[in-house]
Amino acid sequence: MTFASTPIPSRTEYVLESIKHAILTGGLTPGQALVETELAGQLGVSKTPVREALKTLAGSGLVVMSRYKGATVRMVDATMAHEVCDVRLLLEPEALRRSVAGGVSFEAAQDALDRADEAADAAERSLENRAFHRALYLPCGNPLLSRMLDELRDQAALVSTAAWATHPSWEREAGEHREILQLAVAGKADAAAKALHSHIASFVSRAFPESTSDTP
Repeated sequence: MTFASTPIPSRTEYVLESIKHAILTGGLTPGQALVETELAGQLGVSKTPVREALKTLAGSGLVVMSRYKGATVRMVDATMAHEVCDVRLLLEPEALRRSVAGGVSFEAAQDALDRADEAADAAERSLENRAFHRALYLPCGNPLLSRMLDELRDQAALVSTAAWATHPSWEREAGEHREILQLAVAGKADAAAKALHSHIASFVSRAFPESTSDTP
């Protein structure tokens, strides 16, 4: 696998963003071992910034650190997917409702939708999906709420990447995105929030159906 060598001021930040991008676009797959020496060679750096980047990614939930196995890309299962989406369902629709009530234009969300429609591959489409959702909640007027959703955003993207690998449903979700944005632009705060809630809930239930084998 090759990484884009874009020069940025911080070597550790460059390594962090490169590994994160590879994870969230499927270049590094769930369960894959992240060997410091291999990553350092691919990125043209020493092991130190790689080690620091992996620690940061473990803190954000994208990487699992094990005493025996070392670092691996986090596996995505139904439990993890539903936990992430449960938190999103609690926070994201309310953030959108507040954004709409604040009278924002949602130009950034429309731009993300347009770029997603023109995406050359699933990796690019996944990145624009993240950008769309962030453009909905970022102008909510509560910086703490925005930061909480930002902290969850990488795990949410990992869930989407894993789901799309086996259930490529982005065309359906793109249609739902357009409906949500149309309601938001029209100033229908409650309806937009309800549509977003349905969008998130239906995605996780389709991609990660919970087992009912133990249900009497």
